[in-house]
Amino acid sequence: MEYSVSFPGGAVRYVHHTHFSGINEVLTPANTIVMTDSNVARLHGDLFKKFKAVITIPAGEANKNHTTILSLIQQLMEQKVHRKTFLLGVGGGVVTDITGFVAAIYMRGLRFGFVPTTLLGMVDASIGGKNGINIGLQKNMVGTIQQPEFILFDNDMLATLPDEEWSNGFAEVIKAACLFDNKLFDELAENNIKYYQQNSPALSALIAKSVDWKNKIVLADERENGIRKLLNFGHTSGHAFETVCHIPHGQAIAVGMLVACKISEQYGLDKNVTERLHTLLQQYNLPVSIHADTDEVMNVLMLDKKRDNYGVDFIILNSIGNAEIKNIEFDVIKNAIDAFTHAGDN
Repeated sequence: MEYSVSFPGGAVRYVHHTHFSGINEVLTPANTIVMTDSNVARLHGDLFKKFKAVITIPAGEANKNHTTILSLIQQLMEQKVHRKTFLLGVGGGVVTDITGFVAAIYMRGLRFGFVPTTLLGMVDASIGGKNGINIGLQKNMVGTIQQPEFILFDNDMLATLPDEEWSNGFAEVIKAACLFDNKLFDELAENNIKYYQQNSPALSALIAKSVDWKNKIVLADERENGIRKLLNFGHTSGHAFETVCHIPHGQAIAVGMLVACKISEQYGLDKNVTERLHTLLQQYNLPVSIHADTDEVMNVLMLDKKRDNYGVDFIILNSIGNAEIKNIEFDVIKNAIDAFTHAGDN
């Protein structure tokens, strides 16, 4: 399946459920630099032999920083990369974020595309044109919004994905269901990770639904001036959890969504929704509480890009499939975080 979506910065071709070999239809391998991480290179390195070069970065969020960017730019210079060279990011969200960022700034812009190799990358990280790096404790503080030319989805690459990474990806699928699609929420409640691992058509349909929902929002608000802010549901406290506790993105967002629901109850959300989300997260092997120091989490949260002097733009739920943006005071957020944190080692 293939379709394209036109953004102000250009059209993106989404090539779904094909094999990596289909890459030949969307680029010229001899003129393409593959950017990937050490894990993907180890598992799938044989797929990259026909390309001009492969640049590998150490795996992990800790390497999503300016030091890595400078190293990659030096390597591109050594490869004599020019403005007609294509960059292909093959990996999870860290790889696609970095590839898109380097492509945007090197020689003031190179063509690029993505092959996400994680469920999280397929349903969220590779979509929407946001590319960037972390600065110190703050996630994605420096970056660009620039769309790739294409995103190719090869579900076979998920076969090597550790169980924890399946759960991380489902956190973002659950987020989309909470925000936009109560039927999708019900579908998830009726199944589990093993069901989707063993049912390729159901997995493909699930990925397609998540991509479609995010694309609709990005099409309406590419620069995040309004409705795109909804996609931050669970992320305001979640990003702080991720930074302070050094845990995977999906785990942090899972607890962040519960924090958001706790706050939403003060604005009329039925407590049953929070309970249903609590159950669903456990069903997909995601945490529902976290070892963290609340003050430390708040110190990071108060650096959030969406803050003002009194609080931060926060996404609350009115019901499953119905969300809105509210400015929430820091004290209210802290009280909600307290409900899902406990003392101990991270």
